[in-house]
Amino acid sequence: MAELDDFRAETRAWLEANCPESMRTPMPGEETPWAGRKGSFKNPDTKLWLDRMAAKGWTAPTWPKAYGGGGLSRGEAKVLEQEMARIKARPPLFSFGLWMLGPVLLEYATEEQKLAHLPKIVTGEIRWCQGYSEPGAGSDLASLQTRAEDKGDHYLVNGQKVWTSYADQADWIFCLVRTDTTVKHEGISFLLFDMTTQGVEPRPIKLISGESPFCETFFTDVKVPKAQLVGKLNGGWEIAKRLLQYERQNISSGGFGGAAGLELEQVALSHVGEVDGKIADGDLRARIAGHKMDAKAFALTVRRVEAESKAGGTISPATSIIKYAAAKLNQDKYELLVESMGHQGLGWEGEGFTKRELIETRGWLRSKGNSIEGGTSEINLNVVAKRVLGLLDHQ
Repeated sequence: MAELDDFRAETRAWLEANCPESMRTPMPGEETPWAGRKGSFKNPDTKLWLDRMAAKGWTAPTWPKAYGGGGLSRGEAKVLEQEMARIKARPPLFSFGLWMLGPVLLEYATEEQKLAHLPKIVTGEIRWCQGYSEPGAGSDLASLQTRAEDKGDHYLVNGQKVWTSYADQADWIFCLVRTDTTVKHEGISFLLFDMTTQGVEPRPIKLISGESPFCETFFTDVKVPKAQLVGKLNGGWEIAKRLLQYERQNISSGGFGGAAGLELEQVALSHVGEVDGKIADGDLRARIAGHKMDAKAFALTVRRVEAESKAGGTISPATSIIKYAAAKLNQDKYELLVESMGHQGLGWEGEGFTKRELIETRGWLRSKGNSIEGGTSEINLNVVAKRVLGLLDHQ
């Protein structure tokens, strides 16, 4: 189409002129552009790239311009994605607001709520965290007990959340609370509130990888204005399910395919050795080749499901299948990486290990959480059996 061709030419020219050279290289883990009030950037080009893309609304290219988005059609958004890939441009912004909250606000929020929150998500001004799981409500999320009592002009929130990703770095939280104790699913509401509100206390949880991306978060008499209720009172479960679909879609589409296989080959060649340009260990070589084929098939499946979802205007239940496969693929990748490194894959710190080896080992430990976060693999398999395949329990 001539219109898309014109858009491609304009986009290519703009990206060439505005994407800094340092943003056309692989992104180091310590420079992930989360932004927010507490955000800091080691490389000033990271902030420059974010600001330039946000000014065009291209951090959320298909969101309406009225809310700070790019207002692009699906075809134009695909062209933008392709042109960014062509120059190996980094994502300008990582954001739970973009991946999870924004889409449900577009669907369920009032006009005032959209205008208040969506533009700040687009620019990275506000960083969001997710208040879902609780110590007694993980896989069975609907049994959550964090209470929000009606106090006239506000809700009073008391309770605890756990595995709240980056709660200590976030500015606001989207939170599931119980507003009716007489029913289960129908007694849950969806609230938004500022993490600086009195009574909010996040505490980082140290993982076996040595990092603390997750927190337990406590709420003690937290006052939340009623205007920050999204959707209907006691209608939060519908929003929660919708948001989980977006979350699983995002987890599923992040980082599996050719790059994973390339990383495996590079590590294996450098540690196991090579014969005629191939990994010296034939058995390991075959298993890495098998993983590369699985990863490629997975990447193509994700693209197909995304295309079907966009065409139908809905998030496919297949996201549960893909999320399960994504977790398994990533864990398998790290098992192969650590095996390829041999005793060099046992390092934690100190001399005798390269920075890359230490990163891969910690990544292997971190990957153990892939089958838990975003819905456990066991629960996802139940969802697939019941809601995708249509199987029924037999007594």
